Amino acid sequence: MSKYVVSIDLGTTNTVMAYAEAGSAEIRLFDIEQLTAPGEIGAAALLASLRYHPVAGELAQGDLQLPWASSEPAVIGRLARKLGAQVPGRLVASAKSWLSHPQVDRTAPILPWGAEADVPKVSPVAASASYLAHVRSAWNARFPAQPLETQQIVLTIPASFDEGARALTLEAARTAGLPSLRLLEEPQAAFYDWLFRQRASLGEQLADTRLVLVCDVGGGTTDFSLMKVDAGDAATAGAQPAISRIGVGNHLILGGDNMDLALAHLVESRMATTAGSAAGAAPARLSASRLSQLAERCRAAKELLLAADAPECTTVTLLGSGSKLIGGSRSVELTRDEVAALVVDGFFPLNAEQAPAKRGRGAIVEFGLPYAADAAITRHLADFLRQHAAAAREALGLPADSTAIPIPDTLLLNGGVFRADALARRLEAALAGWRQQPLRVLHNDDPDVAVARGGVAYALGQSGQAPVIGGGSARSYFLLLDATGPADKPRRAICILPRGAAENKELLLADRTFALRLGRPVRFHLASSTAEAPQAGDVVELQPDDYIELPPIATVLRDSSATDARKEIPVQLAAMLSEVGTLEVHCVAKENDQRWLLEFQLRAEAAAETEPTDEAPMPAGLPAALEKIDRIFGSRAQQVDLKEVKQLRTQLEHLLGSRENWPTPVLRRLFDALMERAKGRRRSAEHERTWLNLSGYCLRPGFGHTLDEWRIEKLWAMFDTGVQNHKDSQACAEWWTMWRRVAGGLSVEAQLRVLDDFAFNVQADAAERGRRPVTLVNGSEEDMLRLGASLERIPGNYKAEIGAWMLEQLQQEKKSEAARGRLLWGLSRVGARQPFHGSAHDVVDTTIVEQWLDAVLALDWKKVEPAGYTAAHLARMTGDRSRDISDSLRAEVLRRLNASTAPATWSAMVREVVQLDQADEKRMLGEALPPGLKLIS
Repeated sequence: MSKYVVSIDLGTTNTVMAYAEAGSAEIRLFDIEQLTAPGEIGAAALLASLRYHPVAGELAQGDLQLPWASSEPAVIGRLARKLGAQVPGRLVASAKSWLSHPQVDRTAPILPWGAEADVPKVSPVAASASYLAHVRSAWNARFPAQPLETQQIVLTIPASFDEGARALTLEAARTAGLPSLRLLEEPQAAFYDWLFRQRASLGEQLADTRLVLVCDVGGGTTDFSLMKVDAGDAATAGAQPAISRIGVGNHLILGGDNMDLALAHLVESRMATTAGSAAGAAPARLSASRLSQLAERCRAAKELLLAADAPECTTVTLLGSGSKLIGGSRSVELTRDEVAALVVDGFFPLNAEQAPAKRGRGAIVEFGLPYAADAAITRHLADFLRQHAAAAREALGLPADSTAIPIPDTLLLNGGVFRADALARRLEAALAGWRQQPLRVLHNDDPDVAVARGGVAYALGQSGQAPVIGGGSARSYFLLLDATGPADKPRRAICILPRGAAENKELLLADRTFALRLGRPVRFHLASSTAEAPQAGDVVELQPDDYIELPPIATVLRDSSATDARKEIPVQLAAMLSEVGTLEVHCVAKENDQRWLLEFQLRAEAAAETEPTDEAPMPAGLPAALEKIDRIFGSRAQQVDLKEVKQLRTQLEHLLGSRENWPTPVLRRLFDALMERAKGRRRSAEHERTWLNLSGYCLRPGFGHTLDEWRIEKLWAMFDTGVQNHKDSQACAEWWTMWRRVAGGLSVEAQLRVLDDFAFNVQADAAERGRRPVTLVNGSEEDMLRLGASLERIPGNYKAEIGAWMLEQLQQEKKSEAARGRLLWGLSRVGARQPFHGSAHDVVDTTIVEQWLDAVLALDWKKVEPAGYTAAHLARMTGDRSRDISDSLRAEVLRRLNASTAPATWSAMVREVVQLDQADEKRMLGEALPPGLKLIS
């Protein structure tokens, strides 16, 4: 039995821990020891969720000494905040927001975002784990006989976290040495805290309440939840009301960080204006790291000027850097009224018309995070209440046919943002205006710690010591029948777990049977929705704004007892909300109840989508095409003329049509047939050339379709053996063409291995070439150029070396026009601001790309036509300051593009954030993507 119940609020801004002895009703805050200055330790309830990565020698070893042994090289907590405000680019912040960002690899070392190459980096998961490890160590130092890992632990998360973010949070906890815990949603925890504090008179306190809105706006996220209060038989003395959660909001990366950033933009513009007036020209805008530093200063100013007793104004100072630390500082005055206008009116407009949130791209896009497009929290709130209108009307006792948005009668505010009195009063005023009468505001005595205390109250409630909140699963889960579809069209789906389903209770879809293919790659597309709940097994149409696609489930399921490992069997789906708060889905065989657990892919590998695999009709000529492949490469001895081998592609096109039109499912079926007969490529040089050419073409771009990762794994096993006919130049060229085509599916480690061979082929001298191992395939300059341009997952400094080699080749006068065109294409791909399959944290440093742009701008664009295309891609707008080029250089690129005959789309991609059209996509990749496959960026 655990002696303590412990709750950890792993917040975007602060981490807080509360606890109670088992059987006790006293909830206490745990003061976390942390560095407050170099060599000084203090204890506080709040541990800043920040990591500072010091420069070597910046701090003495004794300066980082904690009361426990630690190998952590970073500074965590209050001192990290102080140092990060002084030194730009070395502070890891908002790791929790990154945990819910599916467009990056959340397990890769990407933070601090946009930091210099020499700054050590960590993944969002590792950063989160380091905060949890810190509180674990602090607890164990105080309670050595009751280590934290043996206690009953509740870890709070945003209600809007999807299954991927929940699973990664659990991974962070395991990394920190906390393998067993329970997840609880933060708005629920905040309400649990209030319920616990009012438990002695709860019936009286909630006598006139029917529907409570919990609005939780923290540093990184905004969360809404609705709690229904059923007073029951009011005549029963001392009766406790029944409370259940009836709605949660969708995920919004919108909170205090956005407000701080908006103020930082305002201060930056004033600093630039002041400096420009003094110097005669506006200076360059701040770097991403300096802007982050300024945002931290603006956070303090915001909290001061929005407090109940705020002064008229305050000064925001940004220190200089290096030797100009003091002399280079700049200051701007912010007044209470202008902060109120920007933050209060901008983020909490009264929105009397209850307008919905604006779609499209928001004005504030920084630091690589996908912030909400509309910064107005009250417009998102109107959407939320509209989405849950039916359940809210029922809770309030309003007519079901009413068209007005039902407004809760009671409000509970939580989150650090509401420490600002002006923001709390504004949200209350907006809701009162919608309701046309005042509403009750429940007192939250300390929004910073309410969630941590509420986690303990929840655990006490499970043992009968405190009030509980019912409601089960916060969202419904669906199996999508249309694997892909237009973003603005409804999607057909089967409900596998309805909203409100009880935790730890499996639900089997007994009336639905599915055909499951064993021994072959399969992919499941799931979605969750907080909209009105259907019943399990219902086929519904999900509206575009009512669901969130979950990370895909893709796997190869095997039956160890089956003689035919590739058979198809009837199964049923079983789903359950686990006791730790995550979704579990099993396939259950109807014949023998054999079960397979389906697991989500969380590494951001699937950056493309294709047409549905099973619904796509296969062409009539496919069986004959597969027979042709078997005839050429199959294991049976057949007399095949080399001319027939050479004509295989033509024969396949005769059966299937032009290969440019082969859909992705057909391409993958052809690749699978080729891979099963890979040994047959060794029969002759012609066999090898043909096999390599077709295999690379059929698997391009190496990802995006059912179990492409599995296919790549099988193909990669061939790499170290090289080609059989290593003296055949065409076979060597086809080898590198194949790896260039499928490079998007290669892992970082595999791309680095390919880079080794690339480097040998472009750098080795004659003596080294004489010692070339037979397995290292020779590659021409053109082969290597195309290959090097395709390695998007390698670190940016390696790409910079490849780009430097290309630029050196480009500047040789003897190069032909065609060769210069290829080099410019390669440079545009290597220095691209928006990668196709790689992560944005691996792009080439902006200062280096700006040097490349200077070289491209020096060319005569009339004589070198591809120069404009290259400049457009090197200057492409991303909205992320750490990747975008300077405004002055952007203006020059736009001027040159407008003066030339460049297509309008090139200027558009430099001027604003846009998706590439099909023509630009094809030119950038070197060939068209398979039909039906689209890259998602």
